Amino acid sequence: MLRSIKASAGRALPHAPDSRGYHAVYRPGETNRCPACGRTHWLVGRLSAECGFCAAALPLAETGMIGAGLFRTPHVRFEEAA
Repeated sequence: MLRSIKASAGRALPHAPDSRGYHAVYRPGETNRCPACGRTHWLVGRLSAECGFCAAALPLAETGMIGAGLFRTPHVRFEEAA
């Protein structure tokens, strides 16, 4: 069964970025202020960053872009020359 992804009767889609509002993320290499307490001390992990003072967590803006094991090469089948 197919469903339409268009908004019906003038309602906005729930995934529309222009209607979501402000989306706080941690950006590496920039001064990031905590949205809860305003301080700048962060404990950065692989997927999120946590404020060192109030423990508010923010997702990383570039999750999955760096790190070992993220580069995949296609499996190439070498056929024997006949």
